[in-house]
Amino acid sequence: MFSANSRAALNSYRKVGVETGVVSASPQRLILMLYEGAIAAIAAAQQHLRQNNVAAKGEAVSKAISIIDGGLKASLDLSVGGELAQNLYQLYVYMGQRLLQGNINNDSAALEEVRQLLQQLMGAWETLAATTAATAAQPSAAAQPHRAAASYGNI
Repeated sequence: MFSANSRAALNSYRKVGVETGVVSASPQRLILMLYEGAIAAIAAAQQHLRQNNVAAKGEAVSKAISIIDGGLKASLDLSVGGELAQNLYQLYVYMGQRLLQGNINNDSAALEEVRQLLQQLMGAWETLAATTAATAAQPSAAAQPHRAAASYGNI
Protein backbone atom coordinates (compact mmCIF):
# COMPACT_ATOMS: atom_id res chain seq x y z
CA MET A 1 0.00 0.00 0.00
CA PHE A 2 2.88 2.41 0.73
CA SER A 3 5.62 2.78 -1.81
CA ALA A 4 8.94 1.17 -1.08
CA ASN A 5 10.58 4.51 -1.71
CA SER A 6 9.65 6.51 1.34
CA ARG A 7 11.83 9.43 0.23
CA ALA A 8 8.76 11.58 -0.49
CA ALA A 9 7.62 11.16 3.10
CA LEU A 10 11.14 11.76 4.37
CA ASN A 11 11.54 14.93 2.33
CA SER A 12 8.13 16.25 3.37
CA TYR A 13 8.95 15.71 7.00
CA ARG A 14 12.32 17.43 6.64
CA LYS A 15 10.58 20.43 5.10
CA VAL A 16 8.61 21.00 8.29
CA GLY A 17 11.82 21.20 10.26
CA VAL A 18 11.95 17.88 12.11
CA GLU A 19 14.87 15.65 11.23
CA THR A 20 15.74 13.73 14.39
CA GLY A 21 15.42 10.00 13.87
CA VAL A 22 14.00 10.22 10.36
CA VAL A 23 16.93 8.61 8.57
CA SER A 24 16.95 5.49 10.75
CA ALA A 25 13.16 5.21 11.17
CA SER A 26 11.25 2.18 9.96
CA PRO A 27 8.52 2.80 7.38
CA GLN A 28 5.90 2.43 10.11
CA ARG A 29 7.71 4.91 12.36
CA LEU A 30 8.06 7.36 9.48
CA ILE A 31 4.30 7.32 8.94
CA LEU A 32 3.75 7.80 12.67
CA MET A 33 6.11 10.78 12.61
CA LEU A 34 4.12 12.31 9.77
CA TYR A 35 0.89 11.88 11.72
CA GLU A 36 2.52 13.43 14.80
CA GLY A 37 3.77 16.38 12.75
CA ALA A 38 0.38 17.02 11.15
CA ILE A 39 -1.41 16.77 14.50
CA ALA A 40 1.08 19.17 16.09
CA ALA A 41 0.65 21.64 13.22
CA ILE A 42 -3.13 21.55 13.60
CA ALA A 43 -2.84 22.06 17.36
CA ALA A 44 -0.65 25.08 16.69
CA ALA A 45 -3.21 26.38 14.16
CA GLN A 46 -5.97 25.99 16.74
CA GLN A 47 -3.92 27.92 19.30
CA HIS A 48 -3.20 30.69 16.80
CA LEU A 49 -6.89 30.83 15.89
CA ARG A 50 -7.80 31.31 19.58
CA GLN A 51 -5.18 34.08 19.77
CA ASN A 52 -6.47 35.68 16.56
CA ASN A 53 -3.01 35.38 14.99
CA VAL A 54 -4.10 35.00 11.37
CA ALA A 55 -0.66 34.75 9.76
CA ALA A 56 0.65 32.09 12.16
CA LYS A 57 -2.62 30.14 11.86
CA GLY A 58 -2.26 30.13 8.08
CA GLU A 59 1.34 28.93 8.31
CA ALA A 60 0.41 26.11 10.70
CA VAL A 61 -2.49 24.99 8.51
CA SER A 62 -0.21 25.07 5.46
CA LYS A 63 2.31 22.92 7.31
CA ALA A 64 -0.40 20.36 8.17
CA ILE A 65 -1.63 20.28 4.57
CA SER A 66 1.94 19.88 3.34
CA ILE A 67 2.51 16.89 5.62
CA ILE A 68 -0.78 15.28 4.59
CA ASP A 69 -0.31 15.89 0.86
CA GLY A 70 3.47 15.64 0.50
CA GLY A 71 4.01 12.91 3.07
CA LEU A 72 1.00 10.76 3.89
CA LYS A 73 -0.85 10.97 0.57
CA ALA A 74 2.33 10.85 -1.51
CA SER A 75 3.47 7.69 0.30
CA LEU A 76 0.42 5.72 -0.73
CA ASP A 77 1.02 3.10 -3.40
CA LEU A 78 -2.38 2.99 -5.09
CA SER A 79 -1.36 0.20 -7.44
CA VAL A 80 -0.63 -2.17 -4.56
CA GLY A 81 -2.79 -0.94 -1.70
CA GLY A 82 -6.15 -1.71 -3.26
CA GLU A 83 -9.35 -0.32 -1.83
CA LEU A 84 -7.77 0.67 1.48
CA ALA A 85 -5.14 2.82 -0.23
CA GLN A 86 -7.84 4.43 -2.38
CA ASN A 87 -9.96 5.16 0.70
CA LEU A 88 -7.00 6.66 2.56
CA TYR A 89 -6.17 8.78 -0.47
CA GLN A 90 -9.72 10.15 -0.57
CA LEU A 91 -9.66 10.74 3.19
CA TYR A 92 -6.42 12.70 2.87
CA VAL A 93 -7.97 14.80 0.07
CA TYR A 94 -10.96 15.47 2.33
CA MET A 95 -8.67 16.43 5.22
CA GLY A 96 -6.84 18.93 3.03
CA GLN A 97 -10.14 20.47 1.95
CA ARG A 98 -11.41 20.70 5.54
CA LEU A 99 -8.16 22.30 6.69
CA LEU A 100 -8.38 24.84 3.90
CA GLN A 101 -12.01 25.61 4.80
CA GLY A 102 -11.10 25.84 8.47
CA ASN A 103 -8.34 28.28 7.67
CA ILE A 104 -10.41 30.49 5.38
CA ASN A 105 -13.48 30.51 7.63
CA ASN A 106 -11.67 30.51 10.99
CA ASP A 107 -13.56 27.29 11.71
CA SER A 108 -12.10 25.60 14.76
CA ALA A 109 -14.50 22.66 14.35
CA ALA A 110 -13.05 21.85 10.91
CA LEU A 111 -9.53 21.89 12.30
CA GLU A 112 -10.59 19.70 15.21
CA GLU A 113 -12.33 17.25 12.88
CA VAL A 114 -9.12 16.69 10.93
CA ARG A 115 -7.04 16.48 14.11
CA GLN A 116 -9.32 13.74 15.44
CA LEU A 117 -9.23 11.83 12.14
CA LEU A 118 -5.44 11.94 12.19
CA GLN A 119 -5.41 10.79 15.83
CA GLN A 120 -7.55 7.78 14.93
CA LEU A 121 -5.35 6.85 11.98
CA MET A 122 -2.23 7.29 14.08
CA GLY A 123 -3.70 4.95 16.70
CA ALA A 124 -4.25 2.32 14.03
CA TRP A 125 -0.65 2.71 12.83
CA GLU A 126 0.65 2.45 16.40
CA THR A 127 -1.23 -0.83 16.80
CA LEU A 128 0.11 -2.07 13.47
CA ALA A 129 3.69 -1.12 14.37
CA ALA A 130 3.41 -2.86 17.75
CA THR A 131 1.88 -5.98 16.20
CA THR A 132 4.53 -6.08 13.48
CA ALA A 133 7.33 -5.67 16.04
CA ALA A 134 5.86 -8.39 18.27
CA THR A 135 5.48 -10.75 15.32
CA ALA A 136 9.04 -10.10 14.17
CA ALA A 137 10.35 -10.77 17.69
CA GLN A 138 8.76 -14.21 17.87
CA PRO A 139 11.09 -17.09 16.92
CA SER A 140 8.37 -18.64 14.78
CA ALA A 141 8.20 -15.48 12.66
CA ALA A 142 11.78 -16.05 11.52
CA ALA A 143 10.93 -19.59 10.54
CA GLN A 144 7.80 -18.41 8.72
CA PRO A 145 8.65 -15.04 7.14
CA HIS A 146 5.52 -15.10 5.03
CA ARG A 147 3.40 -14.61 8.17
CA ALA A 148 5.07 -11.31 9.05
CA ALA A 149 4.93 -10.13 5.44
CA ALA A 150 1.25 -11.10 5.17
CA SER A 151 0.38 -8.70 7.97
CA TYR A 152 1.22 -5.85 5.63
CA GLY A 153 -1.39 -7.10 3.19
CA ASN A 154 -4.04 -6.41 5.82
CA ILE A 155 -3.15 -2.75 6.29
